[in-house]
Formats: sequence, structure tokens, C-alpha cells
Amino acid sequence: MKITVNEDLCCGAGQCVVLAPEVFDQRDEDAIVMLLAAEPGEQLHAAVREAASGCPSAAITVVDNS
Repeated sequence: MKITVNEDLCCGAGQCVVLAPEVFDQRDEDAIVMLLAAEPGEQLHAAVREAASGCPSAAITVVDNS
């Protein structure tokens, strides 16, 4: 799995951080998403998919390598 985020689309809702805090964080100054792990372990894949599908601004893109 490979993840990318589009900071320009991010609205700072923070749902990704709640769902997958090992993978996503938010900048303190504006709450824009920060990607902590572009290729997370398999144990995080379900949470990352949920975070991407629940992102209100569609700022998270997930590509499965399988």
C-alpha cells in the first residue's frame, strides 16, 4: 500500500488522525494533514482505507501494491 496526501485539498477535519494516528497527523498551525508513513504495515491497511474513504475533502489517495 502506498499513500499520498494532497495538502491543498485538506480541510483539517482530522478524521484520518483519529482513525490511523500511526499514519496521519496534523500540523499545529493550520491542522493540515501530515503523512507519517507513506507505506504502512499491513496491520494498518484497514484503518488507512477507512480514513481515506471518510476524508471529507478526498485529500488521501491509497494505491494497493497487491
